[in-house]
Amino acid sequence: MNWTEWRDEFPILADTTYLNSCSLGALSRRAEQRLRDFRNEWHTYGASGWYETWMGRLAELRGRVGAMLGAEEGEIALSPSVSSALSVVASALDYPPERNRVVVSELDFPTQAYQWMNRPDVEVARVPSDDGATIALDRWADAVDGRTALVATSHVFFTTGAVQDIRALAGIAHDNGALCLIDGYHASGQVPSDVKDADVDFYTTGPLKWLLGGPGLAYTYVRGDLVPELEPTITGWFGAADQFDFDITRYEPKADARRFELGTPALHTVHTALGGQEIIDEIGVAAIRERNRSLTERL
Repeated sequence: MNWTEWRDEFPILADTTYLNSCSLGALSRRAEQRLRDFRNEWHTYGASGWYETWMGRLAELRGRVGAMLGAEEGEIALSPSVSSALSVVASALDYPPERNRVVVSELDFPTQAYQWMNRPDVEVARVPSDDGATIALDRWADAVDGRTALVATSHVFFTTGAVQDIRALAGIAHDNGALCLIDGYHASGQVPSDVKDADVDFYTTGPLKWLLGGPGLAYTYVRGDLVPELEPTITGWFGAADQFDFDITRYEPKADARRFELGTPALHTVHTALGGQEIIDEIGVAAIRERNRSLTERL
């Protein structure tokens, strides 16, 4: 891998040592070109750009993200943010009194807990860290029981960078009859993730950070066989099966994970996200992981 050539793809690296991809990924020339294409199509087609190219770009992005995560295109939904994605997922779950606990960790990003803290029918349990950096699996096992509806935590903790064993977490959840939601925002693009191998039920992520696509978009994986069992009560016209019928007298959700989508996605970010995703796909997440590991050891 010629990393020097890849560095030339990112203008900011010409005069900056950039160490904050965990907050905002650098903008690439590839993403800028995608954005120029979008602008030119907007000038050329106007609103018909939706039918000429842009609906196809949404499908391309879902497909690329699905491939990166080991999922199918029909298991990926687009959202404005992880906060909105969690809201939609939360609205599709049941919280009976005998199973109304959502288990998070004290190292998770606040959004992961806020969603359920504001629901009067949900009890939020926080798993403590013994070392301030990681959460031991036996701590999770102690916290999850038959009252748990959902285990919701991070693949990589934003606080410490610790990588969790999400397959083990999914196993703990499923052994107790609970679902497992993993926030992969700090993992995608730098830590290989296979949602099928991990057996998670939901996986959220987005292009803002290591995927080099910028703000205004997020991705939600929903396990395919789980989709028909869940009907979100927070929805929008992109989630409707007859989206372009504009029928206000009836509502039926899409048959796949797109039922978890809301309104019109941010098309400018869809395009920059495609540019960034192309780079991730060409290099490969495993190679990026190894490079980051090497640089971290060097530091």
